[in-house]
Parts: sequence; structure tokens; C-alpha cells
Amino acid sequence: MNKQSVVLFFCHVLLLAGMSFSHSTCTGYWTLLQDAMGISAMHMQLLHNDRVVMFDGTDLGPSNVSFPKAKCSRIYNGRRIGFDCTTHSVEYDVATNSFRPLAIQSSMWCSSGGAVHYGALVQTGGFKAGDRTVRILKPCRGCDWEEIPMGLLTRRWYATNHILPDGSQIIVGGRNSFSYEFFPKPASFYWHLAETKSAAKAYSLPFLVQTNDGETENNLYPFVFLHIDGSLFIFANNRAILFDYSKNRVLKAFPEIRGGNPRNYPSTGSAVMLPLDLQAKSIEVEVMICGGAPKGAHIKARNGVFVKALKTCARIKITSPNPKWLIEIMPLPRVMGDMLLLPNGNVLLINGGSFGTAGWELGRKPVLNPVLYRPNKPPGARFEMNAPSKIPRMYHSTAILLRDGRILVGGSNPHPVYNFSGALFPTELSIEAFHPSYLDPQFLALRPTILTPWSQMMLLHGQTFKVEFTVIDELDPTAVSVTMLAPPFNTHSFSMNQRLLVLGVGNVTTNIWPDLKYEVEVSAPVGSNIAPPGFYLLFVVHQCIPSEGIWIQILG
Repeated sequence: MNKQSVVLFFCHVLLLAGMSFSHSTCTGYWTLLQDAMGISAMHMQLLHNDRVVMFDGTDLGPSNVSFPKAKCSRIYNGRRIGFDCTTHSVEYDVATNSFRPLAIQSSMWCSSGGAVHYGALVQTGGFKAGDRTVRILKPCRGCDWEEIPMGLLTRRWYATNHILPDGSQIIVGGRNSFSYEFFPKPASFYWHLAETKSAAKAYSLPFLVQTNDGETENNLYPFVFLHIDGSLFIFANNRAILFDYSKNRVLKAFPEIRGGNPRNYPSTGSAVMLPLDLQAKSIEVEVMICGGAPKGAHIKARNGVFVKALKTCARIKITSPNPKWLIEIMPLPRVMGDMLLLPNGNVLLINGGSFGTAGWELGRKPVLNPVLYRPNKPPGARFEMNAPSKIPRMYHSTAILLRDGRILVGGSNPHPVYNFSGALFPTELSIEAFHPSYLDPQFLALRPTILTPWSQMMLLHGQTFKVEFTVIDELDPTAVSVTMLAPPFNTHSFSMNQRLLVLGVGNVTTNIWPDLKYEVEVSAPVGSNIAPPGFYLLFVVHQCIPSEGIWIQILG
């Protein structure tokens, strides 16, 4: 019996005996879902039909999932032009642990995207012939990718997308693209074309020029978050601004993080906007950035010298009149890690390495242990080590939260083609699930089960509604909250559009006939600056243990 099995057995024994122990006794566990899914999951997005869209790029050589010749894609890999009759995109069914191939013609390698208000994944940019392509995948049975070959005004490779209050996406930056644009284009754009018959241009963003440090850039995949006033917080390299995209104007420049080390690709750290507490009289907005690599680390790695990754996290309260970065120390250094918001408001740091940077063969010493960060604990008591995986997840790894609370983890391919032998870190085709400690058997009796509303409920901003749920153990009504999470588009250590809201709740009431049930009145977010229209996962949380989520749709 391995260590994980011993821990789980011990947890089961204590649960049956009616005993309890601290969260730190069982620190989560791992399960392998697919040993060889066929492609390496470089990008992931959970859709509201509980399917996960995964893809890499059409220029990486044949995958392990064949397609008929009618669906072959043209490849451009710098050495030859030809056709690839394998797929590089799949739809993974969470419930059945199965997948089906999807057809894609243009390379989506190192692209960006997000799930829009009507539930489709709108995905933008990529490599070479795919860098101005927009692709749409609707969440319906048998649906496949629809491609718009010239859907972007500018080439976008290593860009970042964010959903806006009106339901559109803003696409920011990319390699040699110091600008931003929108998809779909505003009505004024089409009116402009009709009047002048001229091509429109993307909007210049000088901040991206200022944060480009030359050869290594270090400002790709910028961290972008929608502020509650409708502006954007944009972090690139080692600096951040508050930006009014509607007027193309910088509203505020934030101080540099102490030390000035880069945090964006290829010195890849990660970032989250911490949960927004809508019950507070005044909503505070905090951004947290963790990991990355020291100045010069990328060039050194290319010369065979692998520098230890950063061990620091930095938090800043952007709603403060005098915002400052507060530095915290992680248990482990981490580069190419992912930061995921959990339903109970905690943050999970997962994947990556502890030396080197992102890029082909440039990372070393995998970080196998996820780390839990509890933002509301006192400083010095916020980090907690979790159980390690056996699979290195280095460059081009991904991770997302599933509706049942598990973390789906895949990818890792630090090579320009698929490479399964003779490599320090071979191309990884497996996917696995990390079960955070709130899924440990000892907490089963505390875990709520939502009875109503049914999944796929539609809500208006500011609407009040009731959530009915059960709990096996005795309920502590003072320890109940309701959260709402926007599932992100994850790639290259950043989860675009990730957002967790702690909703306003009323008193918990009890109905003891015919069964013991509880009911809480909940207020939906009041506006689209706080919750852009779209699909969210709604959870009931009891004593930090979340229920399985249900899907709700916030209407525009």
C-alpha cells in the first residue's frame, strides 16, 4: 500500500469512527484519468456542458489521434509544408472520462481565448498562418470548430484575452503586437468601415512597448483583470497600470514590485484577482502574483545555466488610494506554475519547475507539490504544502477547476515537436486530477449538496433567488457562504477571465419536513463590471467545504 493509500485509508477509518482532525492531516490526492489522451493539453477551457476543450498546435507533428483525410490540416513548421491527418484538438467529457477529436485547420499554438456570454469558446490568434484567425466552438453535441481566417486586425501570438462588461472580448498584446483590439468588433467599427471604406487599426498600447526588455521580452501573456469600475488592471514584465480601454488612457501607474524581477512569459509567473466579497460595504480588489524568474534568467538558461526561480508572491490592493505591493514567501520557488481560485476562496499553486524559465528545454527540477494559499489567514500562516504528483508538468502544462471541485491537470511539452524518448521531460499525453483536501473523505459529512435551483439557471444582475441544500452533519449556519466562479481559459500559466465572487446571502432557514433541508436567499452581482454576462459555477460552501457546483447564466 503506497503512502496515498495509507492516508486515504486512515481518513476513511476516522470518518467511520466519527473522529475529526485538521485539514492539514490529509492534503489532497491524485488520480490518473487518461494515460495517453492523444494530444498534449497546451490550452484548456471548461464549457457549461461539462466538456473540456483541449488543444496544442498543428505544427508539432502527428498526434496520437487520427483523422480522415478530409480533415487534414496544412502544417508550417519552418522546415517543410505538408499535411497532418491527426487532430490537435479534443473535447473531453468529464462525466464519462472520454474524448472525441475536433477538426482544426490553423495553428492555435500559444493562442488565447475565453468562453463568451452565450457559452461558446471564442479563441483567437496563434502561430504563423493562424495568428489572425478567430475560432468558435459551440457547446453542442457533435459541434466542431468554426474558423474565421482574418478575424483579427493584427497578428496575435502570446496575447491575453478578457471578457468585457458588454460581453465582447478584448485581446491585449502578443509578440510584436503592442496594441489591443476587440472581438466581436463594436458596432461603431462596422459603421466606420461603411462610411470610409478603409481598414481600421488596432489601438496602440505604449505600455507594452515600455515593458518589452528586448531579446527576452518578458511581457507576453500579460496579466489582465477587469476592475469593478470597468477599467482593466494590466501587468506586464514587472509593472502594472490601470487602463481605460474605451478612451485608450492610462488612469494610474502602480509601483514596481520590489526587486523588479520579471513575472510574465518567458520568465513565467502566474496571477489571480483574489475573491471579490460582494457582502462587504465597500468591495476591495486585490491582485496576487506569484513566482517567475530573476532578471537575466532566460538568457542564462539558453546558455545552459539554470537559475533558481522566484520564491516570492506579491499582493496589491488596487482599490487603495495608496496601493503598495506586499511580499510573501512561498514554500517552494516556482516558474511556469498555475494559480487557480478554488470554490472556498483559497488559491492553489500547481505545476511548473523550480529552475530556469519557459521555452524549449529551458526549465529544470519539476515542482511536483501543489501549494494551497489561504488569503484570509494571517501572514506567515497562509501557505500549505499538498500531496505531490508523480508526473512532471513543465512548459506547456495546464490546469483548470472542474464542477465537482477536482483540478484537471494536463500537458507538458517543452519541445518544438512531439518527443517521447531521449528527452529530459518527454511530451506528456496524460491527464490527471488533483483532489484538494476539501474532497478528502473526512469532510464528506460537512459537504453541502445543492437541491435547487437546477443547473443552467438564468439570472439577471441584482436578482435575488433561493438556494436549497442539504448537509449530512449538523449545519453551522454562521459558516455558510455562496460563491460564483467564472471558468477560465488556461494556457502558459495564466487563467484568463478567472473570477470568483462571494455573493451576498441572507439568513439560513431550516425545513425539517419531509427531509432536513436548508435554504438561503442569495443576491446575484449587481452589474456587469463585477460579473460580465456568461456562464458561472455556483457553489454552497460550509465550513470551507464546497458543494459540487451548478451552472448558472448571468444574462447581459
